[in-house]
Amino acid sequence: MRLTRAVPVAAVVAAALAVAAAGAPDHPPEVARVTPPVPHLAYLTRVPGLEGLAGLDAQAGQALFDRPWAAAPASTRSSDGLGPLYTARSCAACHVNHGRAHPADEAAPVPVGMVVRLAQPDGAPDPVLGAQVQPLATGGLPGEAHVGVTWAHHTVALADGIPVDLRRPVVLLADTRWGAPDPATTAGLRAAPPLVGMGLIAAIPAADILAGADPDDRDGDGIRGRARMLAGQGGDPVPGRFGRRAAEATLDQAVALALSVDMGLSSHLLPNPWGDCTAAQAACRAAPHGDGDARGHEVSAQGVALIAGHLASLAVPAPASAPDARGAALFDAAGCAACHRPAFPIATAAGPREIRPYSDFLLHDLGPGMASPVGEPGVAPGEWRTAPLWGIGHAHAVGLGRESWLHDGRARSLLEAILWHGGTATPARDRVAAMDADDRAALIRYLEGP
Repeated sequence: MRLTRAVPVAAVVAAALAVAAAGAPDHPPEVARVTPPVPHLAYLTRVPGLEGLAGLDAQAGQALFDRPWAAAPASTRSSDGLGPLYTARSCAACHVNHGRAHPADEAAPVPVGMVVRLAQPDGAPDPVLGAQVQPLATGGLPGEAHVGVTWAHHTVALADGIPVDLRRPVVLLADTRWGAPDPATTAGLRAAPPLVGMGLIAAIPAADILAGADPDDRDGDGIRGRARMLAGQGGDPVPGRFGRRAAEATLDQAVALALSVDMGLSSHLLPNPWGDCTAAQAACRAAPHGDGDARGHEVSAQGVALIAGHLASLAVPAPASAPDARGAALFDAAGCAACHRPAFPIATAAGPREIRPYSDFLLHDLGPGMASPVGEPGVAPGEWRTAPLWGIGHAHAVGLGRESWLHDGRARSLLEAILWHGGTATPARDRVAAMDADDRAALIRYLEGP
């Protein structure tokens, strides 16, 4: 496919917001949300009326998102450069219908989209296998390892005596064909997240994210949250807002990281054509790659912008169920809204509007139960970005009947996800555990509505 000049992501966001906001002047000031025509494509509904070059580029970006990449050299030069080591051949393979990865089953191979991250105690990549286990390879090279998962279970009892079985994954690596990882390296499962509302998240003013930060609990509510500050354009610090641990500040950065680590594709932001291959993997680094043709890198800056623009143009689906006033009151009374902030203001061509992602986009320490065995520099083991809740009522349909929650897919229900919360969220978790069955059901109904 020959690419035209991509409209900047900011322009796609602005066009989407103008269209989304213009149709709802007489309604509450939330950016209008779209009713999906097909249940399993609820996360793939484009903002209506996106026209002109922005609309064409959004379609071109989706084609790149769906494209299965080939190993280099290939007859179609615009589609080669996969690997040499990789996890998936396309973005769409990991994000099922733009939603979460399918959950791992104990008796089955780990599905595409469930990846194994690796890290040294200081958060640096493993010196042998890198930042992520790549089970697949091109050009006759071996994949890095066979990945399996088993589950460690324990039972907790709710206040009314109902037992709930909780599980956490234990990663099993076998047949490490490039050599065993360093003994100090830890491994942890990570699930591809849903891609809901990313353009709207990009439109939140950085000052509004920073205003919610309270790492020292100055207001005395027991909630400590901090922005993960990253280097922005020109070196100025900006808050991260994308990824499980807010590791990316922009959609372009999020796209480039996935292309590099998951598919071994280079870009202007992450230019290594061998992706996650380490210096210890000389054969991988010496393998054919797709750099050096008219694209410059395996995915051009244009291509990165097109994929980011596609994600920015996706609408947030309308709530899957009618608002539950009782559940809303319980959500607030439990303290869930302290981190899952319901609304942010954004500017649109039609004037100020709200988005309602139910996240503050801050890092919160959720305690040892949620601590990842895989560290990141500057992030505590139990720290996670507050996951947005909008659209989760569609997760069952989007996942084709399979759904899971939290960063590693451990939770099989929203109640399990709540019960895993600890650390700063312990009081809210305990209030939910103390509810009677009717109140818990009302809360869950409410969570499925945003």
